[in-house]
Amino acid sequence: MNRRIFLKNGASMAGWGMLAPHFMVNKTTGMYHIEQFTDEGLSQFTYAVLFDKKIVLIDPWRDPQPFYDLADRNNAAIVAVIETHPHADFVSSHAEIYRKLKTRIYASKKLQAKYPHHPVKDGDVIALNNHLLLKILDTPGHSPDSISIVLRENNIDKAVFTGDALLFGDVGRPDLREYGNNENEQRISLAKAMYETLQTKYLPLNDKVIVYPAHGAGSLCGNAIRNVKSSTIGEEKKNNHAFHHANESDFVASILKDLPFIPKYFPYDVELNRSGAGDVQPGIRKVQLRQENFQPPERSLVVDIRPKSDIQEAYYPGAIYVPEGTKFETWLGTVIAPDKKFYLAVQDKDAFHTAVKKLAKIGYESNIEGGFVYTVKKPYPVFLNGKSFSLNDKDDYTIIDVRNKKEYDEDPIIVSSVNIPLPELEKRLAEVPKNKPIVVHCASGYRSSIATSIIRKEYPQLSILDLGEDVTRIKNKKSTDH
Repeated sequence: MNRRIFLKNGASMAGWGMLAPHFMVNKTTGMYHIEQFTDEGLSQFTYAVLFDKKIVLIDPWRDPQPFYDLADRNNAAIVAVIETHPHADFVSSHAEIYRKLKTRIYASKKLQAKYPHHPVKDGDVIALNNHLLLKILDTPGHSPDSISIVLRENNIDKAVFTGDALLFGDVGRPDLREYGNNENEQRISLAKAMYETLQTKYLPLNDKVIVYPAHGAGSLCGNAIRNVKSSTIGEEKKNNHAFHHANESDFVASILKDLPFIPKYFPYDVELNRSGAGDVQPGIRKVQLRQENFQPPERSLVVDIRPKSDIQEAYYPGAIYVPEGTKFETWLGTVIAPDKKFYLAVQDKDAFHTAVKKLAKIGYESNIEGGFVYTVKKPYPVFLNGKSFSLNDKDDYTIIDVRNKKEYDEDPIIVSSVNIPLPELEKRLAEVPKNKPIVVHCASGYRSSIATSIIRKEYPQLSILDLGEDVTRIKNKKSTDH
């Protein structure tokens, strides 16, 4: 086996003991400690391996301050950063950490990263001390340049950091690195690579090895991720569908079926991570909150993030409405392309600063021209000429269901509706019939509120109703729609 020693630490073997709780403590022994940081909004995990008052970070999120704080609390030094692949859904802080600490960065040789780094390949070893090492596995499938890292203590495999190759109950989707005109061929090729990765890299690992992926339930990097914080190889062999297909063809067909949408910002983040992003705080500080009721230049794009109760009283005409919430950055990056500049309409300064920090996680802080508190009294547009929506009158409306196709096929809610998934809406606006008032719905009202604002911006003359949470009432009366 070809092994190279990249990082050799003079090892004091004093035990760490129990560390101060921070995010989630996963595994502590006398020789190492694994700290798991969780970003609930992006369902993303960063890991810190602590040993001998040193830290190795794996897939660090955009803001490095929590990692510096961890090091300070434990009188430790961050000595290395490992990127399992260039992430699509968040911007990593690896380049910023390097600039501040001159910390060594490890990334796959296949990546050809544009930042200073040490390229690694299958079988390479990063020695931490005489008892601990990190072994590199090439694990393509989610991306062609994915690697996993096995933590080995005294020649026994203890944990594997899988990036987005192996997830909880799933594997990473193979369609996020498609370029050019051969998208279908590329995703099939990566799906086949994922099958090989499962058979030759993960299956041979001991069942007791702990699995630590880069994402959890709710992430768009997978399709059906279980809602847990850790697992084992044995549990995945038993419960993960990816291990249960009879052959490669069945596996490929399965993981290419019903793939989720791809937010517009994903390809942008891949390239930003390949190049290395700028420091996060200077970028955030450049984004200024303007005076109350600031008037952006004509034809400017405004994203209104206020609660619905605020826009009911102080409606901002022509704004795209993306309510600030748990998945705010994902949905804004889905409907607003990374080449678009925009202003934020907010309810107060705290909401503004929160939104900027969230958008910095996906590299959008430089897209924000500024923000402003908006309070100008203007009623929300009256819909359907004041008439309440009723399924009995469904033929009088064009009903648009903006859930994804799988949701729609499994439960159409209103069978006479037109299904245009929200991520496809901007490209398919021409398909929206304009001869009737429009009613928009999803499942909970979040996506429909965004979709309604997009349609209204394009067709301000139309009567448009966001059915919102009233869809619950409709679901209870579906039988009348047949």
